[in-house]
Amino acid sequence: MVLDVDMDLNTINFAPDNVLDEIIQNVKMIITTVKGSVPMDREFGIDASVVDRPIMAVQAILTSEIMDAVSHFEPRARVTAVNYKGDAEDGILMPVVRIEVIDSGT
Repeated sequence: MVLDVDMDLNTINFAPDNVLDEIIQNVKMIITTVKGSVPMDREFGIDASVVDRPIMAVQAILTSEIMDAVSHFEPRARVTAVNYKGDAEDGILMPVVRIEVIDSGT
């Protein structure tokens, strides 16, 4: 199963009813958490030091960070693509992560 996961925090479900919802929620948490902000797990999340770099460099760095973080923290999902939406002129860049669910428990 292939899904697109974005940074919309309004749809995070902290009590998922099934494994698929849990995987989606975990990927959302990974891509919306700044590395170093989680007590007892400072490696969780995405490195925010890319702020204020050129947009093409940010996309390359974030794509690598997202792929590594999802692979490490949510092994039931495999990142197949990272696309971006937003306006570079306004400094808005939001990843949309396409994942393939490897193990949904079914």
